[in-house]
Amino acid sequence: MMNGRENGARNGNGKKAEEQAAVPPPRPRFFSRHRHIRNLLIAVVIVVGLVVGIVVDTGVKTTLRQNALAPFYDTSGLHVSGPLGQVVRSQPLGVHVDNGTALRIIYRTQRSDGSKTFSSGMVFIPDNAPGAPRPVVAWAHGTVGLGPQCAPSRSAHPVGNISWVSSMLARGWVVTATDYAGLGTPGTSGYLVGDDEANDVLNSVRALKYIPDAHAGGSFAVWGHSQGGNSALFTTTQAHSYAPELHLVATVASAPAAELVPLLDETYNSTLAWVIGPEVLTSWPATYRGLPIRSILTSAGYSNYQRIAQKCITTAAAEGLIRNAVDERFFNGNPVNNPRWRAIAQQQTAPVLTSSQPLMVAESLTDQVVLPNTTALYIQRACAAGSDLTSLWLTDVGHIQLSSTIAPAVVNWLGDRFAGRPTASTCNQQLPITPAAS
Repeated sequence: MMNGRENGARNGNGKKAEEQAAVPPPRPRFFSRHRHIRNLLIAVVIVVGLVVGIVVDTGVKTTLRQNALAPFYDTSGLHVSGPLGQVVRSQPLGVHVDNGTALRIIYRTQRSDGSKTFSSGMVFIPDNAPGAPRPVVAWAHGTVGLGPQCAPSRSAHPVGNISWVSSMLARGWVVTATDYAGLGTPGTSGYLVGDDEANDVLNSVRALKYIPDAHAGGSFAVWGHSQGGNSALFTTTQAHSYAPELHLVATVASAPAAELVPLLDETYNSTLAWVIGPEVLTSWPATYRGLPIRSILTSAGYSNYQRIAQKCITTAAAEGLIRNAVDERFFNGNPVNNPRWRAIAQQQTAPVLTSSQPLMVAESLTDQVVLPNTTALYIQRACAAGSDLTSLWLTDVGHIQLSSTIAPAVVNWLGDRFAGRPTASTCNQQLPITPAAS
């Protein structure tokens, strides 16, 4: 037996011993890790819940907005026959624009097969009093998706990607911005069908004569980005014959999808194929009847291309990233190895311009959508053909950000063209990147 002194030496006193006995032993580290994982899972569930809530809330707002706009874009009760460019419907765009006012319009345009149809778009009119007929800039937007909700004029933020429009309005220029026929309006958009898109751009300029407050003159410039860069180049070659009453002063093509064969050749097995491919697969077969579809697609590509084509660009890109990450391909091989697809890609390759048409081509060396070596190929071809071309190369600028980044330079360059000042061709300068193989 222990005596009291021995017991005190071990336990201090009776009370201290009881307190020590009540303290549980430390848990094994396993329980700490388990609790950490549990807390992490709870956090993930909360974040996912918040994201889903935001997405659902955004989706509800988008649906409500599109339902409210639907009657304006419904052209079923309108007569398709009539003057090209005629504005058949207009309303305020409903957003603030510095230095001007903005309209949403429906105007008459024409497909490349000669059939008439309707396109939606936007018009931006300067606030300053016109001292003379105003110069016009026609904007041709890039890829946005083929769903009606993707049309820029139907967006909740229609000037989000063209914030530079206010600087043009400050100079007294009118700006038109077509959606392209079949995008905001019913039908299938002629995505990367140059003649269709050029008609839409030219008829958006014609539309201004039906808007008296615009006080627009016949002199205009065209600026297009990405898909719109291709549109702008086709617009330039068609302008004189299709709309002889208009005078095209200059053309700007930023990151233009100009060289479709090498662009498809280099991106057909990438994420980009899941974004651009569905739109091409929807558009080209509608223009070129009998074009094979199933034979150039994987089963996943064939099952999903029509659905993805109706998504707007950000959502389509997110799905493309996921599918590409798990090594799921859109095309089952290089589509330009198919003779019919290659022939159409060559037909929709942007034309080179004559020496009488001032042209600015801008590109970023870090562009991962329109690959810079394909733009270099177009510049090489255009310069060899004698185009009056000014090139602008940037670094560390993404594809989407390029147009807003170069906007001040574009505005100044166009100002010189409207003023009739001479150009300064850069065709004698060495290209900063080796051109793609044609």
